[in-house]
Amino acid sequence: MHCRSSGLRSGGRRLRIGAEERRSQRGKALAGSPAARSSLHDEGGQLLNGGTSAFKTRLASLKGHPVVVNKWASWCAPCRAEFPMFQKLSVDLGKRVGFIGVNSNDNSGDAKSFLKRYPVAYPSYSDPDSKIAELFNGIATFPATAFYDSNGKLQYMHQGQYPSEQKLRADIHRYING
Repeated sequence: MHCRSSGLRSGGRRLRIGAEERRSQRGKALAGSPAARSSLHDEGGQLLNGGTSAFKTRLASLKGHPVVVNKWASWCAPCRAEFPMFQKLSVDLGKRVGFIGVNSNDNSGDAKSFLKRYPVAYPSYSDPDSKIAELFNGIATFPATAFYDSNGKLQYMHQGQYPSEQKLRADIHRYING
């Protein structure tokens, strides 16, 4: 497995606010989301178990909604660099697009610590053996991002780190809102 980086650091600014205030701001921004996506927001920042079965069930529950799946690991520097983009876009676009994380080849303690440090508005599925990543052909590199249309069909797989929020946003619009 490769951990590819564009060589760019995340340009995202980190605000120094408390976890409660972040949750409150996220909740306000995502209020009124459809029920299927609201359930994602309710589990935001959690590391979920259940393997491929739970992941497939979640993806099926989101049919009718476009979905972005981001595979990451706490030890992966490019994953850490692009995570602020997912933090921001999952809130900015969370009423229209579902986001799911997949934590592959990582231990749960490190992954949970990472999610506390970089809270997101969606859950991540624990994938220690990369079986979930295999479902969307995301096993070659870290990070990897899959785009599913509202019919649940995989439209595109981006291997490696996104160089900018604008590129990630453009792919979201191109492949699932397009």
